[in-house]
Amino acid sequence: MLTGNLVRVRTTHDRVTPLYLRPDAPDWLEVAEGLLMIFRQAIGMTRGEIEEEIDEVVGEGMATLAHRGLAKVLEDRAEFEVVAEAPPEDLREKVFTAAAEERRRLQEGGQRSRFRREAVLERVGQELGIDPEKLIAGLFADLKDENRMLRFDDLDARQLIDRYNVALAQAVLLRSTRMSIELKREGPARDRQLFRWLKFHRLLHRIENTSQGGYQIHVDGPMSLFSATNKYGLQMALFLPALLLRRDFRLDAELRWGPKREPKRFQLRSTDGLVSHYQDTGQYVPAEINAFLDRFRTVAPAWDVSDQTDVIELGREMTWVPDYRFVHKATGTDVLVEVLGFWKKGALQRLLGLLPQHGPPRFALLISERLKVDEEALGDLPGPVLRFKDVPNATEMATLLDRFLTGQDMFFKK
Repeated sequence: MLTGNLVRVRTTHDRVTPLYLRPDAPDWLEVAEGLLMIFRQAIGMTRGEIEEEIDEVVGEGMATLAHRGLAKVLEDRAEFEVVAEAPPEDLREKVFTAAAEERRRLQEGGQRSRFRREAVLERVGQELGIDPEKLIAGLFADLKDENRMLRFDDLDARQLIDRYNVALAQAVLLRSTRMSIELKREGPARDRQLFRWLKFHRLLHRIENTSQGGYQIHVDGPMSLFSATNKYGLQMALFLPALLLRRDFRLDAELRWGPKREPKRFQLRSTDGLVSHYQDTGQYVPAEINAFLDRFRTVAPAWDVSDQTDVIELGREMTWVPDYRFVHKATGTDVLVEVLGFWKKGALQRLLGLLPQHGPPRFALLISERLKVDEEALGDLPGPVLRFKDVPNATEMATLLDRFLTGQDMFFKK
């Protein structure tokens, strides 16, 4: 992702417009290919050496912001490591201590011999079994500029420009206070994919149906919720490539821009040509939930678990996409299940209020204790609730589902 000093935009009285690069522009393709050659040949080189080569190609000044931005995208695709025969801090301690002792010995002995750095390095090297040249190289190997490239995730020139353009838009979204997304329906599978990306990135949102047969998604941004919480802002930016997988969308974001945090707007359309680098799979599940599902399949073999659920309209106010469908193999009884781990209080209360009126006949909620939902808020729900701390209990879940089969229907909607 681009840092603030690399963001290229045009600002007007109320709008921020990123200065995207044309992916098919011959000049930019040539620049991209030149930078790619540097990184492809840089395995084993230090960051500082790579930066020197970039300086020779790019130069300095504001006119090179795009070049620097392209290089930053490539740097983020490289893996660097500390290369030293021993921990650099240990090497420094040994060498500096030996140097101080050598100076003290010369001073106390009244000798006029000049301090010889090479002699100190040779003596420490012999003690540690390290060649003096490698000892010198390892002294400050933990400094960022001295880290050496271990590997590089290659791509072609056009892909680099596409990644740069997305990174530029992401850097703008980091400053958003709220975001509104309008999109058309693309079928349950693809709609569910986007909604799950929202939940995967733990974005606080609400979804409404539109009169045009689509969705309006409202996302609260980091600055409106937690002041300057970069972690949540990063989650919002990471969600953008998931949105770019859609064929038709309109994004409008409110920003606080610049040192004075002036109110601005940012708009992005599917026609702007930004290309996602996310895989179009849509099946992203936290590791703890996968562990729960694996355990459930072991303790409750009478039930099938599927993530193929329908998009359910809760009246005209809200759209609900359950996480899972649990189906009893012998009877065909199905139960829709939602795992509630990170919901904004207002959105959760709306869900709890609409499910009894518009929800499916059989559903269950798995609610994290971190949400602090009180029992009174759950009082009108017709479906059962299973609370959990870190990971839902598979045995308790099986017991809960079996209640749908034994006539204990006091908790369920008719």
